[in-house]
Amino acid sequence: MRALLLLLSLVGAGGAAAWWVPLPERLASPHSAVIEYRDGTPAHVFLAPDERWRVLTRVEDVDPAYVRALLALEDKRFPWHPGVDPLAVVRAGISNVARGRRVSGASTLTMQLVRVLEPRPRTLFSKVIESLRALQLELRMSKDALLAAYLQFVPYGRNVEGVEAASLAYFGHRATHLSAAEIATLLAVPQNPNRRFPTPGNEGRLKAARDDIARRLLAEDALPLGPSGQRVTPGEAQAEVLATPVPRTLMPFPREAPHAAVWLRAQRPEVSRLRTTLDAGTQRLTERLMRDAAGELGPRGIHNGVAVVVDHTSAEVLALVGSFDFFDQRHGGQIVGFALPRSPGSALKPLLYAMGIDRGLMLPEHLVADTPESYGGYSPRNFDGRFLGLVRMEFALSQSLNIPFVRLLKDMGVERFLGTLRRAGVDSLASEPGHYGLSAAVGGLEVTPLELAGVYVALAREGRAAPLKVLEEGAPASEPVSQELFSPGAAWLTRRALSLKDRPDFPARRRLTGIPAQVHWKTGTSFGHRDAWAAGSGPRHTAVVWLGNFDSSPSVHLVGAEAAGPLLFDVLEAIGPRGLASEADAAVPPSDLTRVEVCAYSGHLPTDACVQRREVYARRESVPTKRCPYHQQVEVDARTGLSVSPLCRAGREVESRVYLTWPASIRRWLTEQHRSLPTPPAYAPGCEPGGAEHPPEILSPSEGQVALLIPGVAPEQQEVPLEAEAANDRELTWFVNGKFLGRAKAAERVWWTPAQGTHEILVTDDRGLTSRRLLVVRERR
Repeated sequence: MRALLLLLSLVGAGGAAAWWVPLPERLASPHSAVIEYRDGTPAHVFLAPDERWRVLTRVEDVDPAYVRALLALEDKRFPWHPGVDPLAVVRAGISNVARGRRVSGASTLTMQLVRVLEPRPRTLFSKVIESLRALQLELRMSKDALLAAYLQFVPYGRNVEGVEAASLAYFGHRATHLSAAEIATLLAVPQNPNRRFPTPGNEGRLKAARDDIARRLLAEDALPLGPSGQRVTPGEAQAEVLATPVPRTLMPFPREAPHAAVWLRAQRPEVSRLRTTLDAGTQRLTERLMRDAAGELGPRGIHNGVAVVVDHTSAEVLALVGSFDFFDQRHGGQIVGFALPRSPGSALKPLLYAMGIDRGLMLPEHLVADTPESYGGYSPRNFDGRFLGLVRMEFALSQSLNIPFVRLLKDMGVERFLGTLRRAGVDSLASEPGHYGLSAAVGGLEVTPLELAGVYVALAREGRAAPLKVLEEGAPASEPVSQELFSPGAAWLTRRALSLKDRPDFPARRRLTGIPAQVHWKTGTSFGHRDAWAAGSGPRHTAVVWLGNFDSSPSVHLVGAEAAGPLLFDVLEAIGPRGLASEADAAVPPSDLTRVEVCAYSGHLPTDACVQRREVYARRESVPTKRCPYHQQVEVDARTGLSVSPLCRAGREVESRVYLTWPASIRRWLTEQHRSLPTPPAYAPGCEPGGAEHPPEILSPSEGQVALLIPGVAPEQQEVPLEAEAANDRELTWFVNGKFLGRAKAAERVWWTPAQGTHEILVTDDRGLTSRRLLVVRERR
């Protein structure tokens, strides 16, 4: 009885100790982080924090044939014993006594795991400790967890641990599928890692051990005989193993897509294995194209380049290139360029264009002014410094003119534009209201290449933005969650404008070699030649290319059309369907578009004076209502050719004539260019019309403008232009603070010398109609 109580006490104390004594610390050691391609193949493997290659290994991810062979060779009764195998102990004792030396061990897989986790001298006392530790592990861990831990920590020489890491280092692939020779090799090395680790000096020992293990396992029917369905005898299988060379050196661990890997690891530091949406072929091809371009761009002062490729049908990112060379420390090669905000230049104009169509502010055929304007000290200019007068909006987008889009942003509202960008996934914008001004239309804000890709994905997806997917998390949805940024009709009209080939940013060599099918694209160049962009889409893929220098140093060669544009076409051509675009490739217009009759000259809804008309596409719900402002029907005296009014028709032969008139801002610009435009005839004496019409509209200074005086510069050298729009180029009289300043035609400009304070600007025409505006003048600090 006392013996039984003592036995129970010892068992109880042992059980309590098993739960009280902590498990080996190494069981909690962090793994090597693995970034995978979409098909599960490793793209990038990081060293574990303890400088070892140790990849997270799950039993279900290892070839079952290897697991069967492992148990057959090392521990046949692993599923049943409690960590120590009594039968193996008895068998080993008898063999060792009979031979007079140690010829067999009795270590189970659990005991081998303890030895790996807590190395000790090979003594009898150490054997006892290992046995106790094995019993503890068996008590506190499941058999699957123990097997997984063994597969992960089993030593393979130097700093390689675990069957998954060894398979990558020895054979260049994961342990999911292994040949008979590979299984035998992975079983042979852990028995004596230092003498069997793949080196030229160890080649003979490794081969002999592998062949012996293969022979023993084939005899026990514990090695696969080949692919299922094939009749292979054990002898043939052994002959194949014997003919297979053993690895002589380690293969390098995968280190592809380094910028994406570093970026994703920083976002998910607690996750050991990340499956991405990156496609191995697309990633490698894009990297090669960027690397090939670097050799030509480097001598031109361009040392960094970024590329993003997205499958816009699923919003999955297929390729991410963060810079030309990850190891170029001199030029910040390890900076993750696709997540770095930069000025996009003109690359966001398509979004403005589509929004303008949706809000009924414009049609592609609308004539708009491309003449110098000033907005409270901001005076936008075109890239080449020239102005073109009147242009169509579609032409303005394809030629990347700035003035029409700054004016469009003014009419639309900066905050509305920024709100749409945020809904498109642009998170790098400043949150303070009023932080951005009208320069946002032409690059006066910053976005990342990845964010810009999201905008162009929305354009390709009929105006619907979807969060770009970089990680495969859970079952992929058939259709990504999206929200409408603009209508399908606006997206279609925008893509049509961006598909025009007769453009300055069309790569010259593509005129000879052709372009990928159905491509729409836009380039951009930031102020000061610091960023060159190209973004666009083919039938399935959207790509963004950025070129520049991470230290923001400029280069005259940083021009979107010349530097980034050709690379964009190379990428789209390499990853997409080949062939020339044709009219037949164009998509059918969406159902939200309708045909509208407009003035053939101005693109606006026609008036009676518009003789020539045509039909264009417009959104059913947002057809612009403004009538053509350029054609004017005037009644004239047939004999004198002077205009008449209804009050002085009597006694005159009157006929109706149509004249083309341009706004005062255009006429003012033409005058400064020493050019003129025919204007409607003046009224005959006594025929001036009466009654109030529209008063003059002050264009400069603009509403809410604050003029800043530069200290040390004479006020006479900082004059403020006064400009107004008035019908029929009427004569205007200007007053400042009630004092007469001067008279001029509406097509002319009057200058005023500013002084600090708040001033009332008043303009009146020859009918007495007036407009007022307040201008605040301050000294710049």
